[in-house]
Parts: sequence; structure tokens; C-alpha cells
Amino acid sequence: MSPATVALAALGLIWGSNFIYMKWATALISPMQVVFLRVLFGFLPLALVAWRTGAITRSQLRHLPHFAVMSVLATSFYYYGFVAGTALLPTSIAGLLSGAIPIFTFLATLLFLREDPPTRRMALGIALGFLGIILSARPWQGYASVSWQGVAWMLGGTLSVGGSFVYSRRFLSPLQLPPLALATWQTGLASVTLFALTDLTGIGALGTDPHALIGVVLGLGVLGTGLAFLIYYFIIDRLGPVTAAGATYIAPVVAVVIGALVGEPIGAVEIISLGLILGGVLLLQTGQSQPHPKRRVSA
Repeated sequence: MSPATVALAALGLIWGSNFIYMKWATALISPMQVVFLRVLFGFLPLALVAWRTGAITRSQLRHLPHFAVMSVLATSFYYYGFVAGTALLPTSIAGLLSGAIPIFTFLATLLFLREDPPTRRMALGIALGFLGIILSARPWQGYASVSWQGVAWMLGGTLSVGGSFVYSRRFLSPLQLPPLALATWQTGLASVTLFALTDLTGIGALGTDPHALIGVVLGLGVLGTGLAFLIYYFIIDRLGPVTAAGATYIAPVVAVVIGALVGEPIGAVEIISLGLILGGVLLLQTGQSQPHPKRRVSA
């Protein structure tokens, strides 16, 4: 097994395990505080590597407005949507909803970039994906079953990712900046703005639970944000973006398995929903006439 293949599996495992760490942390501190800590501890290793490799230059400052937009779309709001959604949902449901990221990315691309026209297979993929999302929310059981607010936050996060892809494709890709520089700028700016906007009152409560503290600092921050970016770009370099996106399909499966291990009820509805969402993504991938560029960020 090649190092790139091992990295692909590791990335899917990292992204899939993020949801249990979010769940632990939001039981003690606010979602906004969780996002701030995640981005901060994700930015630090990125900044270190960028500084050592010279990926950050002064000339890049002229692109600061684009970096600022990406810091909102691809980091701050994206992460907040996922954290706020996970706080209200079982981790397995939140994880399987994250599998819809490629679907929303495709829709945003179709609406704003107007690249290849959709095929029948792609239309079927969109339909299956949305059916899986609706099924996971169990609308026939009413509001007492699955939090619709939590589902809305998760979908808001995926829409933000889709928007960030379109923005990056139109305004940042032509600049041909190093991916490490882009990731460092967007997490660095997000760290600053989140610090200014976050009420830090009570954030020390995270230290009362070692599992939650380690989960935020190492699981969500260093691994789930900083290292995940580096692994993702390593896989893109070695295997290409299409293969790198395979980690997106691994993560929901990992999240559902972890949910089962921690005692969450996993039934036929969850399994069918997962299958529909991943099946829809697969149809989207195979239905395109040319490989579709993938998003540059992770959960």
C-alpha cells in the first residue's frame, strides 16, 4: 500500500472522527468557542510549516480581500454550521449529512460557474442525495425525532463549502498560489475574526473534561484542521484531486460507526440514508464528462 493511499484512509478517519469531538466539546462550551479553538489550533501547525517552507510571502498581501472571503466561507461559517449542527444531532446523523458536501459543491458550481451541463445520471445523483438527506431527518416523526435546526445548520455548512469552492475557482485559482499559503491565510484570518467575535466567558470549562479538551486541541485543531489540510494537499499532489476526494466518502461511514460504538441507535433509516447520499455522490462523479475539480477544504 502506497503512502498516498495510507494518507487517504487516514484523512477519511480524521474527518469522520471530528463529529464525536464536536459533541463532547459542545456539552461544555458554546459552538462559537469550539470553532475558535479548532481554527486556532489548526492554524498554528499550518503557520509553522508555511514559515519553514517559505510559502507565505509579503506580495500575497494584495490578495487579502479574497483570503478574507475564503476565511468566512471555507472556515468560520463552514465549521460553525457543522459544530452547531452536531450539538443538536446524534453524531451519526451529522456525519452522514456531511456526505452531501460534494452534492452542494456541484450545485454551486452548476449555478455560478456554468461548466458542463448536467447529465441524466448527475440529475439522478442529486435526487438520490437529497432523498437521503430528507430520510435522515425523519419528517414523518415530527420535530421530536431529529432536530430540524441541527439539520439546517449542517446543510448551511455544506452550502458554505460549495460557495467557497466557486469563489476559489473564480478568484483564487487563476493566481496559482501554493495551497499551503491559501490554507494558512484563510485559517489565520479566521482565527483573528473569531477571536474578536467570540465570547470567551466560560471557555475554561473545557478543561474539566480531558477527553473533550484533547478532542478539540488535537482532534479538531491540530489533526482535523491543520494536519488534514496538509494531508489533503499531499494526496492531491500524489494521486490527483479526484482520488483525494475519496476521503469525503470515507468520513460519513466512520462517523456512523463511531456513533454506533458510543451507543447511538443505528437503524435501517441511517444505513439507507447513508447509502442514498453516497450513491448520489458516486453518480455525480461518474456522470460528468470530465473530472470535476474538488473543493479545497475538509470537515
